[in-house]
Amino acid sequence: MPSFSRLVRFLARDGRVYYGDAILPRGVTDIAKTRQARIVTGDIFGKHEVTDQVADVRLLLAPLALDDVKTVRCLGLNYEKHAHESKMAIPKYPVLFYKPVTSLAGPTDPIPVHQIAQEEAGLDYECELVAVIGKRCTDVSEADALNYVLGYAIGNDVSHRDWQIKRGGGQWSLGKGFDGWAPYGPGIVSSDLIKDPQTLKIATRVNGQTVQEENTADMIFNVKQTISFLSKGHTLLPGDLIFTGTPSGVGMGREPKLWLKDGDVVEVELESVGTCTNTVEFAKDTAKL
Repeated sequence: MPSFSRLVRFLARDGRVYYGDAILPRGVTDIAKTRQARIVTGDIFGKHEVTDQVADVRLLLAPLALDDVKTVRCLGLNYEKHAHESKMAIPKYPVLFYKPVTSLAGPTDPIPVHQIAQEEAGLDYECELVAVIGKRCTDVSEADALNYVLGYAIGNDVSHRDWQIKRGGGQWSLGKGFDGWAPYGPGIVSSDLIKDPQTLKIATRVNGQTVQEENTADMIFNVKQTISFLSKGHTLLPGDLIFTGTPSGVGMGREPKLWLKDGDVVEVELESVGTCTNTVEFAKDTAKL
């Protein structure tokens, strides 16, 4: 693992979808600015090759095809300040919930808001470092945990607090698992490039205004601890995604609350990886004949 530096999945100008290794201008680290990539062939979790064939990028897609994703695990309350703003105790163990793979979306896809999620206010943003598992593992030690990481991305754990906490009876997956509510990308930066995931700036902007700004060093359970814990008696598979929690500054923790509205533009950014930019789109009533 891995021979790529910045893995992207993209629609090329020839109309085909490829995996590729992003080509970035000198001094640029935001994968969202990718305009060309070297095509990657083979198994991205196994034997693969970064070829000399360069393709023009028409559109960056979710970094992994749905068929290549196994499970989407997510941590809650994994930054101390966020736990405080949520008025919840600092957890003794990682707080785990799951998102369905159908919640995954690409770095520029709209965030669709179904009519059932429009009945009450509460639509929220959460920037999160996403760790991508590259090798099968069980009962991994903290010391070895990062050896099983393919790379890192930035994701948005879009959440509806009314469905998450009140209507859902505390079933977090219900209020966080709507279609398209886990945009991530804009690519996967190799673990060879990011040696230490606990040194990265992470932020969210809503309509250009910074609303979250932190460093991954402030995680309660770091990536090593998280992978080790999640692998105890549970097998992690290549293609498993782990959303590692969000820092403080979410809309729920503000007074007055800052809920996302139709047409809002949400940017989540991770240092050395890049930015996902997604527009909130409320589904409209359709006439019934």
